[in-house]
Amino acid sequence: MSSSKVPVRLKKQVSQRAQGCCEYCRNQLRFTNQSFSVEHIIPKALGGKTTLDNLALSCQSCNNHKYDKIQGKDPLTGEIVSLYHPRQHEWKHHFAWNDDCTLIVGLSPTGRATVITLQLNKSGLINLRRVLFSLGEHPPATPVQ
Repeated sequence: MSSSKVPVRLKKQVSQRAQGCCEYCRNQLRFTNQSFSVEHIIPKALGGKTTLDNLALSCQSCNNHKYDKIQGKDPLTGEIVSLYHPRQHEWKHHFAWNDDCTLIVGLSPTGRATVITLQLNKSGLINLRRVLFSLGEHPPATPVQ
């Protein structure tokens, strides 16, 4: 087994913990045709380990935009801050849904930087959220860590 691979056992644990939702944008696997990945929150290139507390379920879009980043720029203050870490931060302390649940609003410097860096409000996601909301399928009922 290559050292760059996440063991199947850990992938299953991460996927079950996330309950089928991207841990960043809350996109639901059951309503998308894009693949989801188990990603290293702190990238291996920056010393991150392949352990349960450093792995998150991520949609392809969030994974691609995050890549090896652990910091981003808060658009309000211009400060460079840590991005959201699903194992160390609670989603509700950094993000909220707007009134019609189509946009993720950053509540903190970390939240705002993550919304911008990972592009959590791309038009395709907004459209999907709008349709799912009208069907009573959004926001996801899964608890946010």
